[in-house]
Amino acid sequence: MPTPHISAQPGDFAPDVLMPGDPRRATRIAETVLDDARLVTEVRGVVGWTGTWQGRPVSVMASGMGVPSISIYATELFRFYGVRRIIRIGTAGGMQRHLELGDVVVATAAHTDSGVSANRLPGLHYSHAPSFALASAAVAAARDVEGARVHAGPVLTSDVFYADRPQLMQQLVDHGTLAVEMEAAGLYAAADREKAEALALLSISDFTFQAAELDADERERLFQHAVGIALRAFAATD
Repeated sequence: MPTPHISAQPGDFAPDVLMPGDPRRATRIAETVLDDARLVTEVRGVVGWTGTWQGRPVSVMASGMGVPSISIYATELFRFYGVRRIIRIGTAGGMQRHLELGDVVVATAAHTDSGVSANRLPGLHYSHAPSFALASAAVAAARDVEGARVHAGPVLTSDVFYADRPQLMQQLVDHGTLAVEMEAAGLYAAADREKAEALALLSISDFTFQAAELDADERERLFQHAVGIALRAFAATD
């Protein structure tokens, strides 16, 4: 039955879900990548679609922005709709100087300052990590996606988009953090809680250390690298 945030019926979602933040991007993925895609939910304009890719059922649903939002949608998909694997398809700000615009980061860990995470297990510094099977499959799958450059490592999931924390950010850089975004830790925690699997694949759209960023057309073109990697990772881990 529908949940407070998802109007789909049982069976409407595939076991594997791609999850961009932007509802418009979810629609574009459904229309350009999936075959026979049908709209299954649009509560509050947060759309979800189900179709097939190379004959495999796949869904795509937006998450909105931030840990609270993705935590709600991921939990409801896992708990009520039989979804077993979610791969976040998002953007991130590059923190390491060897990264280039359009590179894809496989987030093998997600540090976070999120209050949602802190309240999950009070008194414990919870380690947010993805499915090893999905992460390793994604790294391997990048070989089959023309033009994709992939890096694996930790990211920062921040509750704050506009923040002036140069000392903290430099310390994270010194400890090997690749990029900063706003959702991965919430997704990983939801998957752990629901005994499911998750991964974040993040396209570098700008940087924390210099004024360079992708324009809208470049974002859409390079975004397809992460989508292609994610779909191949799903297929490789069936």
